[in-house]
Amino acid sequence: MTGTTIDDIDILISGGGIAGLIAAAAFGAEGFSTLCVDPAPPVTEEGAAGADLRSTAFLMPSVRLLERIGLWERLAPHATALQIMRIVDAGGAQPLPRLIRDFDAAEIGDQPFGWNLPNWLLRREISARLAQMSNVRFRPGTGTAAVLPRSEGAVVTLTDGQCLRARLLIGADGRDSPVRRALGIGTRTRRYGQKALAFAVTHDRPHHNISTEVHRSGGPFTLVPLPDRDGTPSSAVVWMEGGAETARLKALPREDFQVALNARSAGVLGHLTQATSLTEWPIISQIADRFAGPRTALIAEAAHVLPPIGAQGLNMSLADLSALLDLSREDPGSPASLARYDRTRRPEAQARLMGIDALNRASQVQARPLRDLRAAALGGLHSLPPLRRLMMRAGLT
Repeated sequence: MTGTTIDDIDILISGGGIAGLIAAAAFGAEGFSTLCVDPAPPVTEEGAAGADLRSTAFLMPSVRLLERIGLWERLAPHATALQIMRIVDAGGAQPLPRLIRDFDAAEIGDQPFGWNLPNWLLRREISARLAQMSNVRFRPGTGTAAVLPRSEGAVVTLTDGQCLRARLLIGADGRDSPVRRALGIGTRTRRYGQKALAFAVTHDRPHHNISTEVHRSGGPFTLVPLPDRDGTPSSAVVWMEGGAETARLKALPREDFQVALNARSAGVLGHLTQATSLTEWPIISQIADRFAGPRTALIAEAAHVLPPIGAQGLNMSLADLSALLDLSREDPGSPASLARYDRTRRPEAQARLMGIDALNRASQVQARPLRDLRAAALGGLHSLPPLRRLMMRAGLT
């Protein structure tokens, strides 16, 4: 890079998804000079083309991180509490609830499990917060072109030609992470043949702050509480099925899709009406072979990808961020801090991935005897209070 001007910065974050934006706010709040780049333009309105119509449930440990870095005050007015996690088995001969079990946060504390917010709104509010921070810049439309890790700093060339040397480079750039590839870090990937449809619905019955997973076959059908739409109860839907089935569903006329939607929901919230367009993405499990390299850390989907079950995905990402933040106070990107980050976070992520993988495989089963066995296992687990409370607490840590 002879003759190239290199600008120094404390923290460079590659990836401006929700995890990357929160990371920028977090390191900025700690006083570090921070730049977040992302090749995509920002989409911060629900009706805009390319808007992320998914929602994110922040469990309480994540809420505490957001409070610590000054974000929760902006987000709380838009958040919907998740007080009860309801599991419905509809795996009988007819697509109707035959077993309903509630996991109530009141059993383990005085706070809800967490809070749910639409992703497009999260992007809007976090971007607005970053714009207020003098030591943080967010540059959408600019990506990471090349990475040269060095002991004194990660030298990064951006797609606009600028070259920076970062004390700590954070790869938060997704399951196909350019930063991870540049470091030569491999992944272990498992494909399920599933895809997920995400959209919002309105419904007849109030959700009462209950997040509901309906299990039949193909994967869970999840309804997560959202604020009312024009006075009508609303929820976010994540509908997981085999890839051929999601293709069939997407191709249906709107009226026929409504029929299929209501059949799959097993009527748990009364009649559902599709309120937004559909987005679709493939379901995989993936974990990086390492979570760190010279002056570089991987977080979020650059480090691990899970099926969207139990609100683990982004909450694991924020656990990555919280650990990295704590380890970066003295010297961001030091070999000792990154070695400890990899040593603590990767085994935890691997354990969570294995648990979610097992739950997803159970939700996919087609044969009736296996669906009956799944229902019996759920009923038995719920009937043992110590085990029930243990599982609820495990989902929050």
